[in-house]
Amino acid sequence: MTMKTALLGAIATLAAAPMAFADGHIGERGRDGQLSIIYWQAPSILNPYLSGGTKDIEAASMIIEPLGRYDQDGNLVPYLASEIPTVENGGVAADLTSITWHLQPGLVWSDGTPVTSADVVFTANYCMAPDGGCAQLSKFDGVASVEALDDLTVKVTFDAPKPNPYGPFMGGQSPIIQAAQFAECMGAKAPECTDANFGPIGTGPFRVTEFRTNDVIQMEANPNYRDPNKPAFATVTFKGGGDATAAGRAVMETGEFDYAWNMQLAPDVIASMAAAGLGTPVSAFGTLVERIEVNLTDPSPNLPEGERSTIAHPHPALSELAVRTALSMAIDRSLLVEVGYGQAGRPTCNLVPGPAIYASDNTGCLQQDLEGAKALLEGAGWVDSNGDGVREKNGVELRLLYQTSTNAVRQDFQALIKDWWEQIGVGVELRNIDASVFFGGDPGSPDTFQKFYADVEMYANNFDGTDPQAYLAAYRCGGEPKPDSQWQGENINRFCDPAYDALIDELGQTADLNERGRIARLMNDMLTKDSMTIIPLVDRGRVSAHANSLGGVVLNTWDSELWNVADWYRIGE
Repeated sequence: MTMKTALLGAIATLAAAPMAFADGHIGERGRDGQLSIIYWQAPSILNPYLSGGTKDIEAASMIIEPLGRYDQDGNLVPYLASEIPTVENGGVAADLTSITWHLQPGLVWSDGTPVTSADVVFTANYCMAPDGGCAQLSKFDGVASVEALDDLTVKVTFDAPKPNPYGPFMGGQSPIIQAAQFAECMGAKAPECTDANFGPIGTGPFRVTEFRTNDVIQMEANPNYRDPNKPAFATVTFKGGGDATAAGRAVMETGEFDYAWNMQLAPDVIASMAAAGLGTPVSAFGTLVERIEVNLTDPSPNLPEGERSTIAHPHPALSELAVRTALSMAIDRSLLVEVGYGQAGRPTCNLVPGPAIYASDNTGCLQQDLEGAKALLEGAGWVDSNGDGVREKNGVELRLLYQTSTNAVRQDFQALIKDWWEQIGVGVELRNIDASVFFGGDPGSPDTFQKFYADVEMYANNFDGTDPQAYLAAYRCGGEPKPDSQWQGENINRFCDPAYDALIDELGQTADLNERGRIARLMNDMLTKDSMTIIPLVDRGRVSAHANSLGGVVLNTWDSELWNVADWYRIGE
């Protein structure tokens, strides 16, 4: 059955040609010297398939690239591919069961060897390998096979019609890696390939010359980059660590750096920095939601290692819907926005706040209700029988360890939420962890957000592109981080509902755009309003900053923030 959709039809008109940047600064590669970037969350690896951390994915995007990306408006644009496949141009099968990509001719890796379809096939096999713990496995959901038709042509076949076939090889989360470099890194061996994971050979505008994990990356212009006039910068220092305040000052007040990522700071602080006149804050809304993930499993240190935070042990308190709902009811989201983000934030009850067709009209959490939260817990049998301020039930005290990364805004949020939760009879211990460790994905660390050795944890992430299918598919049963996946996985709170899994499958087979919106909204509500396994807080606008002397920056919330770093240049030089 032919299922051409409005979705694919719209994409066809937007993806006919690569994005062009008419900056007027054409000249020889490396002409503008040094570029300095600071991310206050330091990259710990340069392989997005082994990390779900935004800072790792974005640093890697300067080096390794996908077949296509999403631009600042969420449109699909080709990168390593010659065009975006659609039904109209014959790249997507009429029955939506396959997509065929064509590589640009003449592409070479930074080591001078040719890029071929074999590298694309290898990338898929690498991520889908058993025991590999691929952090981006949901990108390949429903893939039956990936085959090379010739040196420049790759066909991806799905096990059912795929209305949104742009999961594999699209966006910064799914780049192409070199088969020759990663050949011995399949499956369980993937984390052992330190040289490849820290210094991937790529097709991007830069290549790694030195990588110091959780510290600094030194790069140089890729001599084999496909555009002879780019990048404008000869070398890059990518500094990691510190905090958002120091990063913002380094760009906007002292001029030590050219670009600072993720200015998660109070609005008045950002305005004060910008007043110094050396840099400019830039912002945009997308799908980045600050939220609390509720651990549905028991993280108790009294359990044997390997059993903590696994589905073998349900959480003694948070398994109850009444408890999770009361935690959400107690929160004043409007105050969080006022304190933390100002105009760069909006209160939300949704995990998926946009685009509009996917955004639920779920607004029930926007009004704080402390008395209602108390009554709900009381009615569920959670009472403070000994007068110590903490409720208990069946011998279990309602005490929670609440963790997040180290960041001034997040610690403000923790303090406010701790107070509200204590008002309804919940004991709260706060913990903050260095962001480079928390988001690092080290399977040996007890402090990663994937391992989740806490009761609740707070962070933000988003999906690239405009379709949330792969993002919502992350909460499929079995996708939770666990010992035999080396604690990789996207189902962070260990949610499992066969009815939800059925909706994942239904969304993957539904072509009509409006119906896709309806299913996605239903899935959003199941995770938030209906089950409260995810407690959304703030729809965050991304705020970063660049030096006034840095041109070509186009802030992108739909893909890597560094998606067009090849087009950056020095103004006036």
